[in-house]
Amino acid sequence: MRLLVNGIMGLSTLLYPLAVFFGRQHFEPWKIAALLIVLLLVRLAASYSLKHWSTPLLIGGIAYCLFAIWINQLDALLFYPILVNALMLLIFGWSLFSPPSLIERLARLQHPDLPPEGVIYTRRVTQVWCGFFIINGALASVTAFWCSLEVWSLYNGLIAYVLMGVLFAAEYLVRIRTQKHVR
Repeated sequence: MRLLVNGIMGLSTLLYPLAVFFGRQHFEPWKIAALLIVLLLVRLAASYSLKHWSTPLLIGGIAYCLFAIWINQLDALLFYPILVNALMLLIFGWSLFSPPSLIERLARLQHPDLPPEGVIYTRRVTQVWCGFFIINGALASVTAFWCSLEVWSLYNGLIAYVLMGVLFAAEYLVRIRTQKHVR
């Protein structure tokens, strides 16, 4: 049940750019931010524990939405994807300095006896994701500061997720090729 709730809430928060794009015509910005707070609170309540890796991301999102409610400006809603990328970079990056890396922790859920080359591989994948969050956050910033709402919505509501999917798929193919013992 918890997995289902997290999945629905995760999908709902992914649709945030579309909610901003279409909602701006019918709702004040504070109402859109309040809806996101509700989604984030439900997702936080359904988290596995307060030590779950996503907890800082959810709390940061809630704090940001409170700020957006207070400001009640449409432009304030555009910075949420930047915040998400910054927090993800912080979480993934911190795990590089406080081993095991986040990707290693996830890999050990399926392979508790991860060999040394697997540890090196997962560390490298964590570094790649850090690079992705830097680039994606920079592009989200460009769309928030210098692009139209249509371009912001297209990039942050579709293109960024396609790029993320491409990175997931590319990493999976590399893993299959290089880690034949892991299948």
